[in-house]
Amino acid sequence: MPRPRRSAPRPRSTAPDPEVGREVELEIGPVAHGGHCVARLDGRVVFVRHTLPGERVRARVTETGSRFWRADAVEVLDASADRVPSAWPEAGPGGVGGGELAHVALPAQRRWKAAVVAEQLTRLARIDRDVEVEAVPGDEGRGGLGYRTRIDLVADADGRAGMRRFRSHDVVPLDGMPLATETVAALADAEDVWTRRWQPGARLELAAPADGADPVLLVDDVPWRRGRGDTRPNARRAVTETVRAGGAEHRYRVAADGFWQVHRAAPELLAGAVLDAVGDAPGHADGATVLDLYSGAGLFTVPLAAAVGASGRVVAVEGDDRAVKDARRNAHDLPQVELHLGAVDQVLTGGDAGGAPVGDGADIVVLDPPRVGAGRAVVDAIAARGPRRVVYVACDPAALARDIAYLAGHGYELTGLRAFDLFPMTHHVECVAVLDR
Repeated sequence: MPRPRRSAPRPRSTAPDPEVGREVELEIGPVAHGGHCVARLDGRVVFVRHTLPGERVRARVTETGSRFWRADAVEVLDASADRVPSAWPEAGPGGVGGGELAHVALPAQRRWKAAVVAEQLTRLARIDRDVEVEAVPGDEGRGGLGYRTRIDLVADADGRAGMRRFRSHDVVPLDGMPLATETVAALADAEDVWTRRWQPGARLELAAPADGADPVLLVDDVPWRRGRGDTRPNARRAVTETVRAGGAEHRYRVAADGFWQVHRAAPELLAGAVLDAVGDAPGHADGATVLDLYSGAGLFTVPLAAAVGASGRVVAVEGDDRAVKDARRNAHDLPQVELHLGAVDQVLTGGDAGGAPVGDGADIVVLDPPRVGAGRAVVDAIAARGPRRVVYVACDPAALARDIAYLAGHGYELTGLRAFDLFPMTHHVECVAVLDR
């Protein structure tokens, strides 16, 4: 059958939208996933940033569309009791992304995130559950600042280091980053990150272990030391992280520009939560087979290997070759660990190089997928292996709730949920969900 002819696309109008930039007065409703609140204007939904439920604000329209509009609150007419002076004004209206809740008191930030997690569970998984978001010890004393062990920057057209404006490619130059740990901040000062004129468009990545030892600055992937690039083949591009979990201390080599939990306390906190869930599984963890998906540099792989013991097995799957290279170093002395490189869905459905199913007969599955979640294909492949327990680490509550619904279709029930405030000043929240069948 011949394909129908497609008409030529209509040229898109380049005329500016007259509504963008318009200022309107809005009564602010409940929080919504994504770091904004919901308001209505002439029956239209408007997602408003930099505000709080119950406030009355003057807001500037930033985007329009047929389904909803977006706006920034630029003047507070009636303030919420939870509003505080912004901890990071550069992340305010028209500013950089990454600090959209800097105007919200820390306890209220956690209530905000708890409401979002509960709403997503209700809407997508049909589960009504009270949710509490746990504060990380020490964060209150720091005012929710100074927790990021990694920050990424980009140089603007004048060579000044900064971050991109929210939902824009424009770069806002900065003279500091209050979410960075003291070590990261000291590295930035030592290398004149904020005052130097870099090549426009240069990417700067700063990483420091939680213990503050031997931080690394990469500029366009090149290690940078004492004001110049270090192009030697053996120039250090990794940091060493130390994590206490399961009563033992584990050391990790991690690429400075690779994935690692950014909150200084997150690796230990999440590894402990995962081990608690695995150790509490029906049966015993000792001697079990654990399938560790999206395993990265081995944050969970290494303590899981200790938990299952010499008679157990940990099968780790990761799609990033650099992370797998780090994981091989981190687990080199653990014969019970198998490492597989490849996209998780493809590895689970296609088997290993010899065609054997990967992780077949797993007793427990641990997964820590990216923000988009695991998805139906991966969930189906997990269920096909028949684990008695699934431990799901999630950084997006909507993706988590969707995948919980998929797992429910295979007979898995949500039996435990912990939520952690690992990203103060932002809308992001980390969850550890436990599902049993």
